[in-house]
Amino acid sequence: MDDLSLSVEKLRNVGPRNISKLNKLGIKTVKDLLRHFPVRYEDYTEIIPINQAEPGQKVNIQGEVMQISSRRIFPRRMSVTNAIVSDSSGAIKVVWFNQPYIENQLIEGTLVSLAGKVSLNKHGVYLSSPVYEKISSSFDSIHSPQSEIQNSGLKHTSGLVPIYSETEGVTSKYLRFLIKPLIGNLELEDPLPSSMLSKYNFPDILKAMASIHFPSDLQSAEIAKERFAFEDLLLFQIKALVERRRVNQLKSVSVPFNQELVQEFITQLPFELTTDQKIATWEILKDIQKNYPMNRLLEGDVGSGKTVVALITAYQIAHSGHQTVFMAPTEVLARQHYKTVTSLFSAKGGPQPEADQPLAGAKNSGGKFIHTALLTGSEAKLDNQLITKKTLKEKIASGQVQIIIGTHAIISAKGGPASSGQNSISFDKLALVVIDEQHRFGIHQRKALLNNSELQITNSESENTQSEIRNTLIPHLLSMTATPIPRTLALTIYGDLDISLIKEKPKNRQKIITKIIGPKERKEAYQFVRSEVKKGRQVFVVCPRIEISDPKKEIKVDDKRLKMNILWQEVKAVEEEYRKLSEEVFPDLKVVMLHGKLKPKDKNEIMDKFKNGEYDIVVSTSVIEVGVDIPNASIMMIESAERFGLAQLHQFRGRVGRDIHQSYCLLLSSTTEKSVNQRLKALVECDDGFDLAEKDMKIRGPGEFFGVKQSGLPDLAMASLANVDLIKKARAEARLLLKEDPSLKNYPLLKERLDSFQRLTHFE
Repeated sequence: MDDLSLSVEKLRNVGPRNISKLNKLGIKTVKDLLRHFPVRYEDYTEIIPINQAEPGQKVNIQGEVMQISSRRIFPRRMSVTNAIVSDSSGAIKVVWFNQPYIENQLIEGTLVSLAGKVSLNKHGVYLSSPVYEKISSSFDSIHSPQSEIQNSGLKHTSGLVPIYSETEGVTSKYLRFLIKPLIGNLELEDPLPSSMLSKYNFPDILKAMASIHFPSDLQSAEIAKERFAFEDLLLFQIKALVERRRVNQLKSVSVPFNQELVQEFITQLPFELTTDQKIATWEILKDIQKNYPMNRLLEGDVGSGKTVVALITAYQIAHSGHQTVFMAPTEVLARQHYKTVTSLFSAKGGPQPEADQPLAGAKNSGGKFIHTALLTGSEAKLDNQLITKKTLKEKIASGQVQIIIGTHAIISAKGGPASSGQNSISFDKLALVVIDEQHRFGIHQRKALLNNSELQITNSESENTQSEIRNTLIPHLLSMTATPIPRTLALTIYGDLDISLIKEKPKNRQKIITKIIGPKERKEAYQFVRSEVKKGRQVFVVCPRIEISDPKKEIKVDDKRLKMNILWQEVKAVEEEYRKLSEEVFPDLKVVMLHGKLKPKDKNEIMDKFKNGEYDIVVSTSVIEVGVDIPNASIMMIESAERFGLAQLHQFRGRVGRDIHQSYCLLLSSTTEKSVNQRLKALVECDDGFDLAEKDMKIRGPGEFFGVKQSGLPDLAMASLANVDLIKKARAEARLLLKEDPSLKNYPLLKERLDSFQRLTHFE
């Protein structure tokens, strides 16, 4: 077998009904099947005598079928097959349910290998529904205590038996049945250079493929796993380095560093920058001096002050005569950023001007103001004044607006504005794109922001922006995230980006007191909430979505319907919590609910009223996780906290503690399970997002932690995102390969795998 692109439907024993089931597991070709690696192994390496089988054990027993019969139990509409299997040490009863055909397969005298769990009832020990295989051996070997049956041909009941991820109708047994014949007939060339295999003592691809599916021992399985994980991580690192090289070959606006201007702006801020903020600002300002696009990730804990770092950069860019677009994932966050920008720039330059006034400090101008705009799906503002979207877009296109803050409304639904029409938007001299919470934007949307042909970025000296695009340049890109990721791991996931870290918290911030609230302490917690509200404080309540117990109601037809199903669950959870709090617990307080089905206008109105003190408590879904800033809110109360990851709980906690008042995070747990509350205890003891992120990743696994289950990254590579040593090896080898052979022309098999890898993998 050398054609791995062959469809699985061409394989024997893959009927029409099985094709769609295999496709659900991502198995469409022979290559997909072979790279559907085991998730674990059942250890049946030791064949034990029957008289040593103990209840609760998973055992491998080999013997002769002495008796077998099936009968139907009519009231329960089921069949039971009973057998007696013996070896030299004794005999054991074997029971199968609803598999009457076994009676015809395992007739008396058949030699059989059985693997399964030993159970116990009032009649004694028995094997319950074990996996079975016929074996060919002599009667004497079965009954000889010194002999062991030949089992090299056994796939399901002997040795280390691979267990795969399954779906309805596709069991591990069926997958083993398909894979075993392929392994012995493979003709594969290795995409990894032999020198690389020797350097790290990795097996070649044929040996590794056999060892990972049907290993002789656990060590060979682990070595094979590491080899395939290394291969995928190597491809990921090459992909990142190639993308970095591609970006570095593009042209961008060079913005000279104006130290006096930046220093003047920083000294007039109403707070002092932390050391980390200063370092990050300096790294970014150095980047935008270059004539190729910056591609940097600004990573900081919640409340660490990432926004002001981005605004300092935007301020210098505005004074150089260029524009900045600031993209936020939600309208609530976009409006919040806009308020921050206008307040800081108003403090710097006095009242906001008319939109046709020139900009202070910009070349060839003598005015005093920076013009800022807000553009979302529901509203448009210029210098804090409502304006039509059409007029605002015209002013952006003519260069009259220096800083534009918005949501995906800035780009079209397909990832970029249309080439013409009301939805299109053009920029005069766009030099910087800032994407806040960049993982919340789809990969196509992010690409559109850097693709000048889609964004119609016109960097032209001509004032006539309606003319054809010329001298087109790529804007600098600054991505921001409040999800702390250890630096080495961030270099893997975002390997094509430079990274700046902000770990310090602003000075004079009080530590948020975090407490776990068990079922018996809930009443006391509600009393505490009431006392805080009486002091004039406000409260966030976050609840997870309701899990639907009936699997038939789980809609998993496609992504759109699945998202709608999740949204429905979240809305139901919020409505139920709102009803309980407003009617039963706090009927005298002003409680409001916020969820994803509300219109943006209604969400904005609720948050404005909450910020103005018109509501005491907001009951919300995880929409509250990102960016919401209500200084007067002093309590974050999280329902069923055990159902959230540590990193997400830390994000919720960061929504309070933004003023002089002592703040609290109450983790309401609906379980008394010790292991669950031990996990929550980590949040009580630690307020460092980076430390919590590492703990969270160990608990949930890298794939779930990074939210990249749909990234296309193979499972082994996903699991290896926590293997720092392997990541470093892959990164070092990727650099050496590209330095020696930038086009990989001497490594055609590796290049072929890379091309496929680039099409299939991405991190949202």
